[in-house]
Amino acid sequence: MLPRQGRRLLQVGVAVFLFTSFEGFAIPYLAAPRLGLSVHTLSALVGVLLLAMGLLWPKLNLTPTMSMVAFWLLIYSAIAIVAAFSLGAIWGAGNSTMPLAAGSAHGSSLQELTIKVVAYSSAPTGIISFVLILWGLRFVEPTSRGG
Repeated sequence: MLPRQGRRLLQVGVAVFLFTSFEGFAIPYLAAPRLGLSVHTLSALVGVLLLAMGLLWPKLNLTPTMSMVAFWLLIYSAIAIVAAFSLGAIWGAGNSTMPLAAGSAHGSSLQELTIKVVAYSSAPTGIISFVLILWGLRFVEPTSRGG
């Protein structure tokens, strides 16, 4: 299962690179272009992260359940944070959650709440995934053969 999940992470990483490539053309047309540039940069970082994790994944020492939980939480965390920034760039919102990136871009209460929920949900899922990945990288004593 680990090699298959690693390949999927590589595929998602390349798909994120494709997204960031096309999103770059849209930056000037977004409601918050500065936030659109942040989406572009963040997407590139997430793409690199997913590629690195995809290469690392087959080396993890995790049970099938642990690897599935880590895999899906990593995917969710990566997509959720990019989605939160993307919503802010499209809506011209996000100042209450990401003021440095959004600047003065402030949307309706519902828009700001949506961005906050999506962005904040990426943190615990990412942390849990990274803890499981770190656990999967632990050193395991090889079993001795013979007597």
